[in-house]
Amino acid sequence: MSEEIKETGQETMADFEDEINASFVTFQEGDIIRGTVVSVEEEEVILDLQSFSQGVIPAEEYSDDPDFHAMDEIRVGDELRVMVLYEDEMGRTVLSLKQARKTESWASLREALESRRIYEVKVKEVVNAGVVAYVNGIRAFIPASKLALSYVEEGELPDYVGKTLKVRVITADEDADKLVLSAKEVAKEEAAGIYEKKLNALQKGYMTEGTVTRIESYGCFVEIGDGLTGLVHISQICHKFLKSPKEVVKLGMKVKVKVLDVADGKIRLSMKEAEDLAPELDEAENPADDVSMEYTDEEATTSLAGLLKGITIFPADDTSDTHTPQ
Repeated sequence: MSEEIKETGQETMADFEDEINASFVTFQEGDIIRGTVVSVEEEEVILDLQSFSQGVIPAEEYSDDPDFHAMDEIRVGDELRVMVLYEDEMGRTVLSLKQARKTESWASLREALESRRIYEVKVKEVVNAGVVAYVNGIRAFIPASKLALSYVEEGELPDYVGKTLKVRVITADEDADKLVLSAKEVAKEEAAGIYEKKLNALQKGYMTEGTVTRIESYGCFVEIGDGLTGLVHISQICHKFLKSPKEVVKLGMKVKVKVLDVADGKIRLSMKEAEDLAPELDEAENPADDVSMEYTDEEATTSLAGLLKGITIFPADDTSDTHTPQ
């Protein structure tokens, strides 16, 4: 019996031994440690550090993101990675959630720079020559020149506050605390992808109307809608020899064109082939039942005779019924 108690006592002491040892663990400034959330307030979050010292995260150490709210983001029971800052006058270990996340985030951001990962961020505020957003709690700058495909004027910057943008990291310098993003890079790639799809959908032989947008010595460029523009070579403008496209076309002129080819991201068009096909298209657009039909007397007679063929007509004074032969 005493042996059983002894064994039980030894097991109990063994159980407590780890806890006792852990309670004497000391933390150094800058250590990244884990703690379990036991209390959440807007002013501070309390953590159980499995130590004699209680851990506390003051509100200013939550995040640099002004939209971060502890009551919404943190729950009792959550395990958090935090950085040790110092011990306060109450003997509590003061911790930083944002510093720990920054350390992890910078490593992730450097990887994102290499892998060209795309983030979605929300624009928070306007600053000189650009706007500010946050990635994983880290403040990031998006220059006005990198907000869109075209340059965004300073007066237009406030329109971007609150907008969600797809961005890519173009600078990630932890030592300088400098994170720069670009929405333009992503927009260019998306536009290129959409353009490629439009090109693939464009069929050889397709006829349409377009607008002359540029004239060169070798031909003219025609915008055919949906953001697509093709080249009409000078030899494809008309059937006669031209010294200059300007002999026939001018800027803003509406012209009919036919797609000759789509290759290597370029569209080749022809005005002269479209002109050749125009009569056929006009005819196709006018169905036979819309064409007015004129008959000669002979054709009308023949037609009428055909209609009356097989019908017997009796004299007017015959009182018998008109009938059709069997």
